[in-house]
Amino acid sequence: MVQELADLGPDRTLLLVDDDEPFLRRLAKAMEKRGFVVETAENVAAGKAIASARPPAYAVCDLRLEDGNGLDVVEAIREKRPDSRIVVLTGYGAIATAVAAVKIGATDYLSKPADATDITNALLARSDGLPPPPENPMSADRVRWEHIQRVYELCDRNVSETARRLNMHRRTLQRILAKRSPK
Repeated sequence: MVQELADLGPDRTLLLVDDDEPFLRRLAKAMEKRGFVVETAENVAAGKAIASARPPAYAVCDLRLEDGNGLDVVEAIREKRPDSRIVVLTGYGAIATAVAAVKIGATDYLSKPADATDITNALLARSDGLPPPPENPMSADRVRWEHIQRVYELCDRNVSETARRLNMHRRTLQRILAKRSPK
């Protein structure tokens, strides 16, 4: 913890942009405990407004937001503060979006679900090296379960639509949804 505070430097401002309000609250609280001065936004418009008025030293932006693309917020931050360290988060990890995020100016790109430690490591990593791998990575079963849950929520908890989008049988999906999450 002391090392993290030393790595932050004098400007500890952090902008968190995510439309998942419970996740945003938990992450904000965790990052405040790590020494950041946190400001939150739930959409692109609010994120860009904060970036213009008070450009942060650090930022964490979700890629897909209700009113647009988180990369627009990354661009707004880069225009006002080129030295800002920005991490892009997404539940839809793909090489093309990772490349686009880094080209626009993101420091790193993490797939959801990422915890506060992973995000802090990515924000504070030196440009000459990669952040250390996670201490307790999720199992493949847990990653699969998280992905299914995310798609299920995006489909407004409609089992038939979720099954169609995941290209699986509806009954199989119902069985998966009825079980507890894997460790």
